Amino acid sequence: MKQLEVTIMGQSYLLGCTEGGEAALLDAVENVDREMCAIRDAGKVKARERIAVLAALNIAYELAERSRQAPPAPAQAPASADSDPASGARLEALLRRLDEALSAQGGTTR
Repeated sequence: MKQLEVTIMGQSYLLGCTEGGEAALLDAVENVDREMCAIRDAGKVKARERIAVLAALNIAYELAERSRQAPPAPAQAPASADSDPASGARLEALLRRLDEALSAQGGTTR
């Protein structure tokens, strides 16, 4: 197994990947970094853990939406919350659900 050092939102991580899987892993890292930075830069969320959860939910939502579409759409750069009003509304809804889930578990909120 090969190891790559990557940076996500300014923090370094050492990740393992299979031989030949470097490009796919680097694409995934770029996608996660872009999503996390967009959420952080929107200024509504400060905690790194919350940013990571929201980024994961955004990416999972986008993948689910793509799999429902037929035929598959050509690859596009995902819209940031700043450029797409629907993304901003989706972010707010995710924040509310995350706050509710964390409150129910005794976690901290924004």
